[in-house]
Amino acid sequence: MKGLDLERLQAYLDSPPLSGTMFAGGKSNLTYAVTDGVNRWVLRRPPLGHVLPTAHDMVREHRVLDALSKAGFPVPRPVRLCTDTDVIGAPFYLMEHVDGTIYRDAALIEKIDFRALTFTLVDTLADLHSLDPAAIGLGDFGKPEGFNARQVRRWKQQLDASRSRELSGIDELHARLATDIPAGGPGAVVHGDFRLDNVLVSDELTVNAVLDWEMSTLGDPLSDLALMQIYAGRPLLERDGRPFAPIDIPGHPTLDEIAARYAERSKRDVSDLHWYVGFAAFKLAVILEGVHFRYTKGQTVGPGFDTVGAMVPALVEQGHRALEGH
Repeated sequence: MKGLDLERLQAYLDSPPLSGTMFAGGKSNLTYAVTDGVNRWVLRRPPLGHVLPTAHDMVREHRVLDALSKAGFPVPRPVRLCTDTDVIGAPFYLMEHVDGTIYRDAALIEKIDFRALTFTLVDTLADLHSLDPAAIGLGDFGKPEGFNARQVRRWKQQLDASRSRELSGIDELHARLATDIPAGGPGAVVHGDFRLDNVLVSDELTVNAVLDWEMSTLGDPLSDLALMQIYAGRPLLERDGRPFAPIDIPGHPTLDEIAARYAERSKRDVSDLHWYVGFAAFKLAVILEGVHFRYTKGQTVGPGFDTVGAMVPALVEQGHRALEGH
């Protein structure tokens, strides 16, 4: 498999012969299912052409999983961290395999109580934000003060590092976001990429594990809520090869209902999310532009990368609309 040398991994683990498969769907860090015939693990490593040192830091991702699993939050338990790049060509970590369904098929979603599942996801996000970072060993995992301002600067820097074409309106969107940045309230552990297909769901529609913690830090929890709302309207799902947005599936709550549920569970004020939604659209646009940039450089692995770049202009437009109150 591209990106994972099973023979070298087997030698490092001193294990019986290994087999593995690559998980589809990921556009950033690479994820593989690995087994020795008895034990099952999931391996995470940076992409082949990584450009976000913090996001692709395996030590940070391993650390947050360890802390959250010990705190009882639903994440896979990490079992091995390797920072020696001589093993498979990049740092990586192994975590326990967790059973569950990742919902990407719209036809499959229509067979479940999608409204109940969506509210369960909202509750899970609120529960994450209720954890005391210091009490679970993550007090120094980030700097909540000035988080929003740093995020605006960081994603502008990332945009500048990923430029390969003209993107109408994206610099203007950044400028608008930078003029009136919310101070934010008390910091919390934020996931940074919380969405439907980053969660393993049980048959009973409970959350077995939240995945993909590469962008987690301490920051403003409303950033997670706003990004979840942005993702609700994005074509994350497929049915018969056609893209679907979660919010277009029967039963999905409205964005106002999602915000109200979060407010009830978290006791946080969500009365004005316009800036947060605008920034979430900008952030996702930059992330996808980075994926598109790596695709043009031949640094991606797996299917689906050829269509990512086409999603960016609509996100830029959505960010402007959000700032205008729409």
